[in-house]
Amino acid sequence: MELTEIGQRAKEAASYLGHLGVRQKNKGLQEAARALTEGEQEILSANQEDVLRAKAAGMSRALVDRLKLTPERIRDMADGLLQVAALEDPVGEVLSMKERPNGLIIGRKRVPLGVIGIIYEARPNVTADAFGLCFKTGNAVILKGGSDALESNRAIVLCLQKGLFRAGIQESSVQLILDTDRETTKKLMRLNQYVDVLIPRGGAGLIRTVVENSTVPVIETGTGNCHIYVDEGADLDMALKIIVNAKTQRLGVCNACESLVVHRAEAERFLPMLQKQMSEKQVEVRADEAACAMVPGFLVATETDWGTEYLDSILSLKMVDSLEEAIGHINCYNTGHSEAIITRNYEHAQRFLNEIDAAAVYVNASTRFTDGNEFGFGAEIGISTQKLHARGPMGLEALTTTKYIIYGNGQIRE
Repeated sequence: MELTEIGQRAKEAASYLGHLGVRQKNKGLQEAARALTEGEQEILSANQEDVLRAKAAGMSRALVDRLKLTPERIRDMADGLLQVAALEDPVGEVLSMKERPNGLIIGRKRVPLGVIGIIYEARPNVTADAFGLCFKTGNAVILKGGSDALESNRAIVLCLQKGLFRAGIQESSVQLILDTDRETTKKLMRLNQYVDVLIPRGGAGLIRTVVENSTVPVIETGTGNCHIYVDEGADLDMALKIIVNAKTQRLGVCNACESLVVHRAEAERFLPMLQKQMSEKQVEVRADEAACAMVPGFLVATETDWGTEYLDSILSLKMVDSLEEAIGHINCYNTGHSEAIITRNYEHAQRFLNEIDAAAVYVNASTRFTDGNEFGFGAEIGISTQKLHARGPMGLEALTTTKYIIYGNGQIRE
């Protein structure tokens, strides 16, 4: 199917969805979830093709993990759609209503964005999440997944469309672009006539390409060079538990910890503990020279390491002499995603919360919680590291805009 035809169908579907009631939308989500569960074997078979091809091409272990689907992950996708169905529909909410001196009553009402294009890489679960949130908010969605996950995405979208059909809803509410040519992606970035907003979700290269080449407005979802700072006097056992979780639970995700900052006062005790755990987890630690002198197992870091999102079994480590130095280092090298402090000091915790420039800032908790499901959104469209319109995990409200509604009784402007 030609891209312009996909755009036309999406525009028509968006107009249709904008008038769909919440019961109909919830029915569509429930049927789509049921279709995913019923189509488990077809999805797994398609995913196996993608995984085998990725391994043959030398894809890293962490990225293969992002690509791979299991029965549990498919159930999670279906459950995510059901959770979105259970959430309150933001469309139609009147945010304010005020009367002017001339008698006009002016209000703001939440409405869908229209047609949303999602350009993403090898994470097939994004296909279901993006559909669910866009559909609930009355938006049609055009999906452009990476070639690595083409068969998985195709199988998932077929199930979603099957569910919509059973619910009596236009199947073109969700469409997948099957052409993996880069020129097609560039054309999507310029499809202003039909697409209202683009959301790139993937690595730094993909996001930069979309931002630099798109004529369609872009909501930028950022990469995640996430830090954990171990403060002076911190509970070191807690710190170690959180770091192991944040770094090793899943390597290839944007909310994984990539960088550590450790107060020098705790280094002598803490760094050997850290090295033991990271060695057991087969994680390479790249540290500054002072830390390497304390722990021979560390490798010397370069300037590049401080700002790198590895998505791999690598962790950078910087020692500091103060909270101020830690905050300065993190704000210099972070990507505005998620940052954490491990501390017993309330004042330090408050300063960290106030002075760190990021979408999500944690005290004594893992950065892995920056996620739409964990935040109670049911799913997410991505993590926005911008400061306009949306920031952090993007749930339902982030996929709406507002329009002014004005009631009069014959007023004219003099």
